[in-house]
Amino acid sequence: MKRNIIYSALLFSVFLTFSCKESSKQEPTNVLNNTQEETYKGQPITSDFDAKIDSLISQMTVEEKIGMLHGNSMFATKAIERLGIPELTMADGPLGVREEISRDNWAPAGWDNDFATYYPAGGGVAATWSPELSYEFGYSVGEEAIARDKDVLLSPAINIIRTPLGGRTYEYFTEDPFLNKKLTVPFIVGLQENDVAACVKHYAANNQETNRDFVDVQIDERTLREIYLPAFKAAVKEAQAYSFMGAYNKFRGDYLCENDYMLNKVLREEWGFKGIVISDWAAVHNTKKALENGTDLEMGTPKPFNEFYFADPLIKAVKEGTVAETEVDKSVRRILRLMYTLKSIDDKGRAKGSIDTEAHFKDAYNIAAESIVLLKNENNALPLQLNGVKSIAVIGNNATKKNALGGFGAGVKTKREVTPLEGLKNRLPESIQINYAEGYQERYAKNEKAKLGDITLNGPVTINELNPDLVEEAVNAAKNSDVAVIFAGSNRDYETEASDRASLALPFGQEKLIEKVLEVNPNTIVVFIAGAPFDIKATTDKAKAVVWSWFNGSEGGNALADVLLGNVNPSGKLPWTMPVDLSDSPAHATNSFPGDDVVKYEEGILVGYRWFDTKNIEPLYPFGYGLSYTNFNISQLKTNKSSYTEQEVITVEVSVENIGELDGKEVIQVYVSKPESKVERAIHELKGFAKVTVASGDKTTATVQIPVEELAFYNVDTASWEVEKGNYVIKVGNSSRNLVDETTITIQ
Repeated sequence: MKRNIIYSALLFSVFLTFSCKESSKQEPTNVLNNTQEETYKGQPITSDFDAKIDSLISQMTVEEKIGMLHGNSMFATKAIERLGIPELTMADGPLGVREEISRDNWAPAGWDNDFATYYPAGGGVAATWSPELSYEFGYSVGEEAIARDKDVLLSPAINIIRTPLGGRTYEYFTEDPFLNKKLTVPFIVGLQENDVAACVKHYAANNQETNRDFVDVQIDERTLREIYLPAFKAAVKEAQAYSFMGAYNKFRGDYLCENDYMLNKVLREEWGFKGIVISDWAAVHNTKKALENGTDLEMGTPKPFNEFYFADPLIKAVKEGTVAETEVDKSVRRILRLMYTLKSIDDKGRAKGSIDTEAHFKDAYNIAAESIVLLKNENNALPLQLNGVKSIAVIGNNATKKNALGGFGAGVKTKREVTPLEGLKNRLPESIQINYAEGYQERYAKNEKAKLGDITLNGPVTINELNPDLVEEAVNAAKNSDVAVIFAGSNRDYETEASDRASLALPFGQEKLIEKVLEVNPNTIVVFIAGAPFDIKATTDKAKAVVWSWFNGSEGGNALADVLLGNVNPSGKLPWTMPVDLSDSPAHATNSFPGDDVVKYEEGILVGYRWFDTKNIEPLYPFGYGLSYTNFNISQLKTNKSSYTEQEVITVEVSVENIGELDGKEVIQVYVSKPESKVERAIHELKGFAKVTVASGDKTTATVQIPVEELAFYNVDTASWEVEKGNYVIKVGNSSRNLVDETTITIQ
């Protein structure tokens, strides 16, 4: 109940901010403000702990101050015990709170009380198209983080999905900046309500793993502002995020942890960010430049902690006078403000939280259940009808694969990860026999790295030859069962941080296996479990029913079984475009991925569906696509007015009728076009959406409110956002390629 009340208040406050142009230009008065550095409308901002902070800083030695600015263990800074200043503790968190690791290396600490809930990955959260569920995720994982005494959760990861090959696509949200920010804000709010700081990452333009440690990203200013920064800006302006993580890569020549333009001019001066900037691990390259250009805290692992750029080298620089001690004080003050805001210094009234609970497993289930996307359902092959069914073949390594601790990077140590096979066993009647066959093996070639052309991507090379004995077992299981379900796709060992995939091909010979199974049992359902697009055209052409699921958390198997059996009507929508061919995707069509020392985003603003829809390139499945077990009729689009000023909000209403036999949820998507614009624009852009529940035979009205300011483009000449006057076309539908009604409005 508390969560719903709080989130409703959040939505109302965000609406008020958007509704008033004057208020949207104001900087939020964040509790992290400090009298000695920030002002608001020309007046000093005070907080009740400023005097305490000044007193603490005045008592610190240079060595003590600098000890707060770098890692003293893998995930914590140094405490100053004599002054009562604790460590600032951190944990990875995109999938849940990471297990405790050793203080000076990556080995597990071996605790028996650090089990946590494994939550669905970012792709699954985005596929719900539900800000409410994003808030539920943030609040739930926040309770777990504070229960583990963590001050900062290194989450959410919100970089735009630029290429379908991206190794971290599974953990990022979406290819669309509007959907991205609408999921980012509630997650941060929910998390920080538990006295845990969100660390929003990876700021910014960190859209590939290939050469991520040094690649210099070149993006024109309009594209940067319209595509790659909106969610980061909303994290500051709307969610008031307490910390950001600087990315590994360069941007316009400077590393992002040393980038004056991005950290000082945009993040702090323009957006009014008052929190702390934490480097990605080992992302600092220069002591003076990083500190003066906006990084507050250096984290890393490759060398002794005292050798960090912000450790002994910074002490030396301050004592020699090449770095002013006031620069150190500035970052120390920011960190202390964060500690007081989180109540980590005096611990008075700080949230307590809980971890590894049934309530949190239910949260994970709720997200997973609404994330699953029904891609194809010929002749109502789904949900599975069990009348007369005596046996079901369950085929595929992914039926039993666990992903909580897979891959390189952050995982979760959990007591519960329900696999798809276990989910079916939990849900199917005991009278139905399950015939399991592995079908394909997850195997990799030793000491080989995947290549895209002549560029090494560092990903694992898969062995794609099938084991004939396993194929025979799978075919026999399918042949001798009434129904077959194949669990195919990918896993977190294959889709992983630090490497991008070399192609869209399904690994491990799965396509051939699926083809052989379909030949012997036409009643075969194919379920893909993956975080990013794959080439699945051959399968979708032949199979009667195709389902897309994700690395979907502790309850993923139960949620998936409930969708297959019809206990849950699927309502997930794709948060990215699935291409027919890799060359159709904009970064690849323009030959601008992955670059070498430099990568230039040649596609500009035409990212994702903007490219496909504007260029009229047919995708395999479009952005926003997803079927239901029922059917909806979307009609009677209207707006509250026909003409608006820049200060107003457009209210869009549309009738949604459930004309099928089952209750269900539909995501109404509102796209906007600007005919005859003076600048290049996509054919349409997502500007609003609403997820509505409609009972069978019923009708409801979906209402979407769009501040006119959302229609602005970034004018590079004036360095400001501009709403063009004239006509705009409002389109509604349930994917970017299925827009069923439209109307025209005028901006005065």
